[in-house]
Amino acid sequence: MAKFSAPRAQARPAAPAVTTDASGTPDSPARRAQPLALAAAGVTVVLWASAFVSIRSAGEAYAPGALALGRLLTGSLVLVAILLIRREGLPPRAAWPGIVVSGLLWFGGYSVVLNWGEQLVDAGTASLVVNIAPLLMALLAFRLLGEKLAPRLLTGMAVSFAGAVVVGLSMAGGGSTSVLGVLLCLVAAVAYAGGVVAQKPTLAYATPLQVTTYGALIGAVGCLPFGWQLVQDAAHAPLSATLNMVYLGVFPTALAFTTWAYALARTTASRMGATTYAVPAIVVLMAWLLLDEIPGPLTLAGGVLCLAGVAVARSRSRRVQDQLPEAA
Repeated sequence: MAKFSAPRAQARPAAPAVTTDASGTPDSPARRAQPLALAAAGVTVVLWASAFVSIRSAGEAYAPGALALGRLLTGSLVLVAILLIRREGLPPRAAWPGIVVSGLLWFGGYSVVLNWGEQLVDAGTASLVVNIAPLLMALLAFRLLGEKLAPRLLTGMAVSFAGAVVVGLSMAGGGSTSVLGVLLCLVAAVAYAGGVVAQKPTLAYATPLQVTTYGALIGAVGCLPFGWQLVQDAAHAPLSATLNMVYLGVFPTALAFTTWAYALARTTASRMGATTYAVPAIVVLMAWLLLDEIPGPLTLAGGVLCLAGVAVARSRSRRVQDQLPEAA
């Protein structure tokens, strides 16, 4: 299987002299951009965690395809408005293959299949199966993008996956499980991983806003066959379900996918995938604070493992930190 090709390097002006910060550590634009990228990844993780609560509510009134289409249409309207205000226009031709693949696989296909899967299995089982996506992401990025599988990354992902298993098992006691539901969640994980790996090289040609906007539009076009179902569901859905669908479009889609693309452009797909292992822990915390669902000791232990694994996966040795090989 051929690897994605990176853009040819262009001649660059001579690098400016390296400065140091107050502690004497070498400073650079790449190092200064790291906190912004980390903050963007944090926004993404928190908003994607909140999406699980909204999907649960909206999914009671909207069919899987209708919910995905309504979410993508809402998000696309917001993103197009911002794109017009910023006058970023169309991305270059080289960016379109990755945008189309990620739009169909991730924005469209993942949303529909996950919505469907969550109607057939409990939340714990769904989160457990979908959490194989970061592992698939790392393997695909290694094979197609030439990313390295560093020992710290693999160790952190193993710890986080163990935490996700613990959280999933602790939450899976009261729901029903079907083979079809598990298979749908597995398909969702594959679509998620494939979409991210397709999106990564695209960010070398287009801005995060362009990649997100046109990816959402392509995903919405792919979901248009569910248009009549959306009209029917919207006519009978309670206001709370519709508001949750709008929330999904504005925040977990328009905002979170943009901050994801911004952070992904400044690190590897493998490390960004490892970051999403914080989602189960944040879902547990949100359920505790917002829904008064008190987590048990096993759930809390799993959440701590998830966060510990993310910390290990995103850590780097002092030598690697000084070289800053991953920052843009």
